[in-house]
Amino acid sequence: MTRTLLALIRRDFRLAIRSGGGFGLPLVFFLSVVVMTPFAAGPDLPLLARIGPAILWIGALLATLIGLDRLFAADAEDGSLDLLFGTPAPLPLLVLAKCAAHWIVTGLPLAAIAPLLGLMLNLPPEALGAVALTLLLGTPALTLLGAIGAALTVGLRRGGLLLPVLVLPMTVPVLIFGVSATNALILGTEAGPALSMLGALGLASLVLAPLAAAAALRASQS
Repeated sequence: MTRTLLALIRRDFRLAIRSGGGFGLPLVFFLSVVVMTPFAAGPDLPLLARIGPAILWIGALLATLIGLDRLFAADAEDGSLDLLFGTPAPLPLLVLAKCAAHWIVTGLPLAAIAPLLGLMLNLPPEALGAVALTLLLGTPALTLLGAIGAALTVGLRRGGLLLPVLVLPMTVPVLIFGVSATNALILGTEAGPALSMLGALGLASLVLAPLAAAAALRASQS
């Protein structure tokens, strides 16, 4: 079963790279959000430093949504989803493997580049590690919650338009505690509660989201 899950991760990783929507598109979108915001906020460097963590988190959230509508839709179109239903591996674990591949090509690069973009938002150098840490903790939850929306819309025409409406409300707690933890780490205040909540949301998403997405996929096949 482990071999099946690893093979599925490698397959989705290669497909994401070949389709051109792998590392490049989310990173370009993330970079665009961060670069354009100072033009809208004005040349107020203290203001940018205050809202910088929120800008990075909102940019990461929106960039994570890119490609999520194809997480299961592409498999449904080429028949791969039917093959997944026929494998001996439990469907929630297969969903988890697909989410892992999506996070590797989307969430991980965003967390890696966030410290560099933080410099553009006038974040202090000692805050850059905090930004990367919270995004590493939070972006897996964003992908897992997004998988629920992707599974719910897999059988719908123009489901990609509906997906953000379904997913964004579920990601609000992750966004709140992610920004709170980042600000607490930057200001040197007590960050433990916010980090604990962010970790708890990640663990809850890890357990519950694959089950919910698998149930939605089964319902779409019935």
